[in-house]
Amino acid sequence: MVNITIDKISESYIRLQCESSILRELSDRFTFDVPGAKFSPAYRHKIWDGKIRLLDSRKQTLFAGLASSVVEFANERDYTVCDNTQLSVTTNFSVNMAEQFIAALQLPITPRDYQLRAFTQAVRNRRAVLVSPTASGKSLIAYMITRFYNKKTLIVVPTVSLVLQLVKDFQSYGYDEPIHAVMSGVEKATDASITISTWQSLYRESAEYYDSFEVVIGDEAHIYKAKSLISIMTKMNHIQYRFGMTGTLDGAEVNELVLTGLFGVIEKIIDTATLMKQGSLAKLKIKILVLKHDKEAAKLLHDEPYHSELQYIIESPERNKFIVNLANSLKGNTLILFAYVDKHGRILHDLIKSQCTHDNVFFVSGEVEAEDREAIRAIAEQTNNAIIVASYGCFSQGINIRRLHNIIFASPTKSKIRTLQSIGRGLRLSNDKDECRLFDIADDLTHRNKKNYTLKHLIERVKLYNAESFPYELHNIELRRN
Repeated sequence: MVNITIDKISESYIRLQCESSILRELSDRFTFDVPGAKFSPAYRHKIWDGKIRLLDSRKQTLFAGLASSVVEFANERDYTVCDNTQLSVTTNFSVNMAEQFIAALQLPITPRDYQLRAFTQAVRNRRAVLVSPTASGKSLIAYMITRFYNKKTLIVVPTVSLVLQLVKDFQSYGYDEPIHAVMSGVEKATDASITISTWQSLYRESAEYYDSFEVVIGDEAHIYKAKSLISIMTKMNHIQYRFGMTGTLDGAEVNELVLTGLFGVIEKIIDTATLMKQGSLAKLKIKILVLKHDKEAAKLLHDEPYHSELQYIIESPERNKFIVNLANSLKGNTLILFAYVDKHGRILHDLIKSQCTHDNVFFVSGEVEAEDREAIRAIAEQTNNAIIVASYGCFSQGINIRRLHNIIFASPTKSKIRTLQSIGRGLRLSNDKDECRLFDIADDLTHRNKKNYTLKHLIERVKLYNAESFPYELHNIELRRN
């Protein structure tokens, strides 16, 4: 007797057939507590229990890519399982076959070994999440996948800047046919073989819109845990070939299962430290600048909540002056990343601009049009002294400036993904650059041996630097009130 039967409903969902007791076990396996759920209004009003359930127990359905996880669950418990999906069946596509195909493409550049490996694994599995660091050349991998299948392909990216950038990349690789770039106000239907779109332009589309596509590539795949992106992916009922690409994952099991369910098996291609050793990325030098604030300020903020501490930090005239002086003293192009537009970003930009001896000082937030961002990027590629004050949301992902020499973290963060992606902005090589300096600004408001919130955030970043084998120096700087 078979304990669990797995049937394919579509390319998006599978159905499980089993006894109710086993279904409950499966439900527990695919149920997760959401960190911080108790602070949610829905939780406080008892509308939501603070859990994410990947398995719909009523319909007995699950994301298609999780069929292998169900098989693994069954094997762990000695349940017999019948997998009728064929989703885990791989092709016999070899490295040699991949090399022959790439040679026929006549690319202007030679793919690196890890790019060849990523391409081979993707085609072999037909579904995959390819994890490779920022600046490792994921656009070339996407191009090779697209050209291999030679089917109508949809590439989904998070920003307009990435749409424009990917179009340029594909053209530089030798693609000379029309590419349909979908942004706000652009007709979505097309006969073009390749469509590149922001997900914001697509999330209202019905399932029928996706029926004409046979291949989907989701860039910055780590964000596909969001409801709107899950909605997009699960409308693609007929798309067999699915590939997610990202520079990093946050390590949460539920998020990795969602990505596996939507796209396929997670393939970790290479890490940043290895690429640096190989000379494929710029060397990274991190200077952690711990600003030791006035003792009275530390005392006043001792029992205050996080938002009060944050407000004090970003509004501190002494701290902002320090950042401005640092930015104006650095040689090369500098990117300053902030979290709050009006409360911090604009203030920093205006201060820097008022004291800078040149005009190449720029401000970028969500309000700045993609064309203007591209113009700023182009200027930075042609000069040696540009200062770009930008929000994390706009510049931590998707904007590539090869000639970026310095990065300043002006706002505290503990996000692994945000930190790594921000660092990745500076790791691209150029003819006159083989090193990038990161200035990680932290704040010490310790009082009575109790560490403040944002200092704890620094500790999390240091753990990440150690895990990634990034070298760093730590400097304590007294920050006194004038």
